[in-house]
Amino acid sequence: MRMLITRLVLAVEHFRQWAIAQFVFLLLGTLKLFPANGAIEFADRFTRWLGPKLKRRHRLTMTNLRNAFPEKSEAEIEAIALESWGSIGRLAAEYVFLDELFDFDPANPEPGRIEVSGIPLFVELRDNPRPFIVFTAHSGNFELLPVAGAAFGLDVTVLFRPPNNPYVADKVFNFRKQRMGSLVPSHAGSSFTLARKLEAGGAVGVLVDQKFRKGLTTKFFGRDVRTNPLLAKLVRQFNCEVYPARSIRLPNGRFRLELEPAITIPRRADGSVDVNATAQLLNDKVERWVREYPGQWLWYHDRWNIKRSLKD
Repeated sequence: MRMLITRLVLAVEHFRQWAIAQFVFLLLGTLKLFPANGAIEFADRFTRWLGPKLKRRHRLTMTNLRNAFPEKSEAEIEAIALESWGSIGRLAAEYVFLDELFDFDPANPEPGRIEVSGIPLFVELRDNPRPFIVFTAHSGNFELLPVAGAAFGLDVTVLFRPPNNPYVADKVFNFRKQRMGSLVPSHAGSSFTLARKLEAGGAVGVLVDQKFRKGLTTKFFGRDVRTNPLLAKLVRQFNCEVYPARSIRLPNGRFRLELEPAITIPRRADGSVDVNATAQLLNDKVERWVREYPGQWLWYHDRWNIKRSLKD
């Protein structure tokens, strides 16, 4: 009897996940029927309306912003929150139109919808293959960065966290794989996959602003966070270069993708990589990016692990 109940519960959960996925696919498919600019603007306005109605997530968003920017007024905090919700809507809609949006051609680098900063670095990394790591954050449309790397002929293996819904995760994985090169879903063995890639002389890309419960204690906006030590440990093992990259939303639906020069990795007196200091360096870089364009970061993300402390 217990086994029957368990199977029934699992079947109901699978159906719930499937139904949610079909609803998401229907929404995105409907957006595809409209011109890109109009659909993206609609998604922006819709999520600006919807976000504040998601009480727990919006409360988390506002709390995160107040903690990060105690000097800002309540009106400024609210404006950043709404811009962040709009950015989430844009990100979802831009997924549908990614092939249309990415109009950058390395052979003809006149800026269209996409402009790229750091072209000489892209070219140098392509023409002088070696192991390296590129990192970014959940800001702007970060999905465009691996597409840009592929456009320049760079083979970068990207570590990503798949959505919790397995049906959505499968769809997203297949979509990304066709446009972004090699992908590694984040799980217990992913670090070994990335290590093998670097050992073979390849390159990897990682997002470094995710919550990691077993990570190193570091600071982000002056508050304690847990940071994944993976990047620092890979640098320690392979002594490879590390490049920051980010996506910035520009007016009129345009983007600037930036690849910055390699950062200087902190080292101890004996020359070994200082893993804790390196993790903090990554946070400091991301914090500077977020301070510059605060409305383009995903503030509903529980980076500081405070969601449970918020009262309903």
